[in-house]
Parts: sequence; structure tokens; C-alpha cells
Amino acid sequence: MATIKEVAKHAGVSIRTVSRVLNDSPHVATATRERVLRVIEEFDFRPNAAARYMRTGQSQLIGFLTDEVAQNVFSYDLIIGAQQAAWEHEKLLFLLNTGNDPHVETQAINIMRDHQVEGIIYATMYHREIKRSQFPEDIPAILVNCFADDRSLPSIVPDEIRGGRLATETLLEHGHRRVGFVNVAAREPAPLGRLEGYRQALSNYGIPFDEALVRFIEEPFEGLATSTYECVLSLLQMSNPPTGIFCFNDMMALGAYDAVRKSGLRIPEDVAIVGFDNVEILAAQIHPPLTTIELPNFEMGQLAIQMLLGEVDITQDGQPVQHMIECPLIARQSV
Repeated sequence: MATIKEVAKHAGVSIRTVSRVLNDSPHVATATRERVLRVIEEFDFRPNAAARYMRTGQSQLIGFLTDEVAQNVFSYDLIIGAQQAAWEHEKLLFLLNTGNDPHVETQAINIMRDHQVEGIIYATMYHREIKRSQFPEDIPAILVNCFADDRSLPSIVPDEIRGGRLATETLLEHGHRRVGFVNVAAREPAPLGRLEGYRQALSNYGIPFDEALVRFIEEPFEGLATSTYECVLSLLQMSNPPTGIFCFNDMMALGAYDAVRKSGLRIPEDVAIVGFDNVEILAAQIHPPLTTIELPNFEMGQLAIQMLLGEVDITQDGQPVQHMIECPLIARQSV
């Protein structure tokens, strides 16, 4: 029976593309999808899970439990990364979304136990702390984009500080010395870490931190672009306004674009903008395309599977590993 690697080779595409086709992703060209499906049919590619379970006593199922990730297009690559790594080991993801409901979460874990999953990956939409008591002791678990309050479970999170520093340094390297930052007002790892990275970058360039150049938004997610518009307008109306602006995420960068244009200025000639997340349906489509820091969702999904299956160590010096993954710069035309 063919493997996913053989399907990819004969179809002339990457394993990731095969995974997208198998998951019915809309982000695959029609001709490519048809070619992959023809190869799948030709090689009769379908893991025989029932027979394998009878032979090995393993379900070949990996539980993938999320709070909101599965219903959010922005985090789609997290699931795809995990799916690809699972397919490479001829295993399937058993995906359940809880909607952040503790009761549903408990039921979901019980269902996964009933199906004898080999382990559980728990992924959150926002980088945050969770309670260790949420998870049973008898099932291996890997946390993604979150960490246990007592650090007793292996976790994988983005390096928020380094990402914030890279975003700010990108503006500084292009000659900007007045750099504004529009952040969200939450005591969570992402806003706190990105603010710390912003401060570190300024310090590395010998530039004093100026509170007047930092704005905080307390609106819910739906209002981020509108609130950012107002914040950036206020920054640009200062007597000595910033020429570069770092936005907490790409959605907020949309509001910054509107504010710059409302002020009669150009991007990037008059004001440069850097976002965070690399939501391609936003960042790559606006004009000019947005320079941003990428959340490594695909890589985090892959690593979680590799850790669960023993390809990557989950302990170091006798303690569960707390992996921190670098967030790379995606350079486009807004700087």
C-alpha cells in the first residue's frame, strides 16, 4: 500500500499539499487537487486502521482537542501541520472542538479515552496558561500555544518576546527612530511578550522607551481594526509622530493602514507598518502587502505529533520540555 510520501512523489507535489487535499482544504488549485486525487485512487491510498489495530493493539488515533482553533481559519495550518506529521506515521487525527466549554471538554476527553487514542494534543487559539487538572494522568498529552500552570506537561509556544523584538528591529533597521506600538490590554503572554520585545529592540538601538508612543486596546477581537484606526490617528497627530508602527496583529494593521491614509500619508514612504501573525488572507492581499511576523502554527502542529510519538524528547533534565519556537519575519512592501 502506498504511503503519503509516495502519493506526493507521483503527483509531483509536497506532502503538505497531499494533506490539504485529504482535508478538503479550499487552498489547493483545482488542477492540483484533481491530480492528487487521481494518484490516491490509482495507488488505492487508505490506511486500514481496523486491521492495524487488530494486529498491533494500537488505535492509530491521536486526539486533537482545541478550544477555538478548529473553527478559526487563522489557525488552519496548525491542524494541517499536525495532520501531515500524523499521516507520515499512518495515524489519524481525532479532532474535537470544545468552544471553550469546560463541560464539553470533559466529555471530549472521555470520548477520546473510549476510542483509545494514543495521546492528546491540546491547542488553544490564544497563547495562555491552562490548568493541569484539565487533563487525565493516564493519557500522554502535549500542549500547543499554551502551557500548564505547574509546567508538568510538555508544551510548545511561540517566542513572543523574540517576535516583538524582530518586528521592532525591522523598523529600526530601516532608519525609523520614532516607532509606535499598538498593543492589546491583556495580562497574557502574547501582549506582554511582544511589548517586552519592543522595549528590548529600542534598548539595543540606544533609544529610550517612550510611553507616549504605545497605545493599548481593550476592545473585543471584532473591534480591533476600528480601535487601532483611532489609536494610530492619535499617534500621527502628535507633534513628533512615529514614522514606523508595530501592530500587535495583522487585523490591527488594517486599522493602521486606514489611519495612515486618512492622514494623507503613504505606506511605506511616510509611515512603515509591521504586523504579527502572518494571516495570509489579510497580509498578502492588502496594498501594499504587509510585512509581518509569522506565528509558526504549521511547525507547532508538526512538532506536537513528533513529541507525542517519541521522535523528539519530551523531557530535559527530568522535567517536561517547554519548547519555544521562533517567529520568523515575512518581509513584504509595508516597510
